[in-house]
Amino acid sequence: MEVGYELGLRWTKGKHAFIVSVHTDKSHIHCHIDYNSTRLDCLGKFNNFKNSYRALRRLSDMVCIEHSLAVIEKTPQSKDKSYAEWLGNKEPSWQEKLRRKIDEVLPACSSFEDFLAAMKTAGYKVNDKRKHITFLAPGQKKPTRLNTLNGDYTEVAIRERLAGVRTITTGGASGVHARFSLLIDIQAKIQEGKGAGYEHWARIFNLKEAAKTLIFLKENGIDSYEDLKKKASSASGDFSTLTKKIKESEQRLAEISELQKQIGTYGKTREIFAAYRKSGYSDKFYEEHRADITLHRAAKKYFDDLGYGKDKKLPTISSLKQEYAALLAEKKRLYSGYRKLKDTSRALTMAKGNADRILGITTRANERDTLSKKENRNLPHDR
Repeated sequence: MEVGYELGLRWTKGKHAFIVSVHTDKSHIHCHIDYNSTRLDCLGKFNNFKNSYRALRRLSDMVCIEHSLAVIEKTPQSKDKSYAEWLGNKEPSWQEKLRRKIDEVLPACSSFEDFLAAMKTAGYKVNDKRKHITFLAPGQKKPTRLNTLNGDYTEVAIRERLAGVRTITTGGASGVHARFSLLIDIQAKIQEGKGAGYEHWARIFNLKEAAKTLIFLKENGIDSYEDLKKKASSASGDFSTLTKKIKESEQRLAEISELQKQIGTYGKTREIFAAYRKSGYSDKFYEEHRADITLHRAAKKYFDDLGYGKDKKLPTISSLKQEYAALLAEKKRLYSGYRKLKDTSRALTMAKGNADRILGITTRANERDTLSKKENRNLPHDR
């Protein structure tokens, strides 16, 4: 009822009366929301805009995520399967959960005994009395042998990591495990609300922003951190390239406009300047035609600065007009995708930043930014 009421309130923005009816007689508890099309002040009606169902579905997903509830991603195509069968088991395996927990606790441990104690504190039952060390998580039926994790998670590998002999690149405190699901990890963080990274993030943003990030990743089919990082980097690079091309086009358009103006001025004042030269540069003639002579000299200097002279002839007005028209058409073409690419780049960059903060991922760039901010705070400022 509470979730349904919040959805109805946010969808109608408090301007329409509505009723929430909850079905508890079904195996899948759900609710129906009926709202009056006429506003409470009777001065307008609800605007059922195009694709409003998508906006409502998106808002419903956000509210569910904020309340740590499951989100239906799409409609099953096959009718011979239940939704649970169609959706599949997206929870990480017990082995994967154990790997992540090892990565989480290991940086704070100084010895293998500290590591075992930390795992016990984290809720795992540890059996180190037998030949093979095993871990049993809460709710897990069969324990997991440590050596079955392979790679960087065997007993030997963990001892080497503690001794500083082995450095891993796909996990640990400063990275992300290669096999992790980005959406599952973010949703888990939202639900548990724990960890230094999450607490730091929560001071800057809020749960609604986390839900927006998760919805954005779902809608764009981004399910891995590497994919998100590549797409954000690619979009940012494409946007920078496009912006550079537009600026270059604008600069050339301005140059052509100014060149056309100076050629026109030069042509209009050429006869007067020729007469001035024939007069032997008479002071009287100069005073009578000061403005035209000044403009002519300025145009000549402009051409000289651009390198036009005996070896390099001035372009014709006709050729400049053709180049201008072609550049203008190219600029319009580039601008047609500018806004979309800008929004995409900004959205992906924000999503990656939010994902980094939610998951507690620290990159070298983030560390440099943090260090820079600290250094700037210590610098003297003019009063």
